[in-house]
Amino acid sequence: MSQHKLRIIPLGGLGEVGKNMMVYEYGHDILVVDAGLMFPDNDMLGIDYIIPDFKYLVENRARVRGIIIPHGHEDHTGAIHHLLEAVPAPIYATPLTRGLLEVKLARNGHTKYEINTVQAGQSIQIGPFKVEFFHVCHSIPDGVGLGITTP
Repeated sequence: MSQHKLRIIPLGGLGEVGKNMMVYEYGHDILVVDAGLMFPDNDMLGIDYIIPDFKYLVENRARVRGIIIPHGHEDHTGAIHHLLEAVPAPIYATPLTRGLLEVKLARNGHTKYEINTVQAGQSIQIGPFKVEFFHVCHSIPDGVGLGITTP
């Protein structure tokens, strides 16, 4: 039995469509899945988009071991440049998602970031998290699901 507890903290995306962001915390290590945005309702005049409140990640930025982006839809990628400004961490994405992220980051003036390419069927270790990537059928190509194993 491990001495640490696994905490799963949704920062967005539950009970709503968009602004997906999930935090997995084990001991002193944090893994982030998704950095999405949500489009405003018609009555939200003057608002271009809504992003998750990731103040917890900013306060714990030194503990963030990686950010995984499973596919390229805006509700999973749209806040990545905001997150990286405050929490510089390695990104993990499939080839198509990586390409979409590179364009998005360049458009927002980000030139210093680390994107690691992953493939469906691959397993990687990010801190104490073993992450297995598997094919999923979705409305955008090159999407993956995640199997995350912790001690």
